[in-house]
Amino acid sequence: MILNQEFVHCIKMTNFIVIIPSRLSSTRLKEKALLDLHGKSLIERVYLRAIKSNASKVYIATDSSKIEDHVKQFTPNVIMTSDEHKSGTDRVYECATKINVSEDMIIVNVQGDEPFIDPETINRTAEILSNNDKASVGSACTLFNKNDLNDPNNVKVSFTDKYKALTFSRNVDINDIDYYQHVGIYSYSYKILSEFVSLPRSKNEISENLEQLRFLDNGYDIYLEEISELSIGIDTEHDYKKALEILSNEN
Repeated sequence: MILNQEFVHCIKMTNFIVIIPSRLSSTRLKEKALLDLHGKSLIERVYLRAIKSNASKVYIATDSSKIEDHVKQFTPNVIMTSDEHKSGTDRVYECATKINVSEDMIIVNVQGDEPFIDPETINRTAEILSNNDKASVGSACTLFNKNDLNDPNNVKVSFTDKYKALTFSRNVDINDIDYYQHVGIYSYSYKILSEFVSLPRSKNEISENLEQLRFLDNGYDIYLEEISELSIGIDTEHDYKKALEILSNEN
C-alpha cells in the first residue's frame, strides 16, 4: 500500500466503527448479497474482511429480513433499516442513529459488494480524519488501468498534492495524463454524516450521479488515501465469475 507522506510517521490509533450497507434488490445481479462464493455469501465475505481491520465494531445495515436472518448466522451485529433509502449513505446514517454513536465517532462506510476489500484500506481511510484536521471526509483512490479509463462506471478523481479531492467525474477529455480511480469507501464522523443526509442533492451530483459531489458542492473537504491495488466489487455476472475464479486460485 502507498501511504500519504504526511501520515507515515503518525502512530495514533484511530477509534472507528465500520457499517456495511446491504440491500436485497439489485438491478444487475439478483439478490447479490446472498450469492455463494465458495461456501460463504458475498455479504459474509465483506464482513470477514472488515473485522480484520482495526474497527472496534462492524455492523451490517440492511432493508431485508432475508439478509438479516442470514447475517445472524455469523454475527449479531445486523441492523434493520428502511427499504425506502435512495443510497447506502442514508442506510448507514439510520444504522448509526439506531446504535446511538457519539457525534465524533468515526464511521467507515464499506460497500457491501467488496469481498476482497483490504482491511488496511479500511484502517487508512479511517485514519485520514484523525491525522488531518482539515478533512471532513476520507476516501481512497488508485492509479487507473488505461484500458478502464473511458468506462463511465469507473469514477475519475483529481486532487491536490496534499490529496485533497478537487472533483469527481465519470468522463475524461484527455488521455495522456495520469488519472486516478475513486474507490467507493468513505470515512466521516456521525456529525458530518448527519449534516450530509439533511442536504438536498446538488446540481453536480444529479448531473454526474455521484453522491460525493454533494460534499464538495457544500464546502466539505474530502481527502484521499492512495492505494496500490483496486479491490474487485461484484455488480454483474461477469464480476461474480471473476470472484469465483480468484477464490478458486486461492484454495
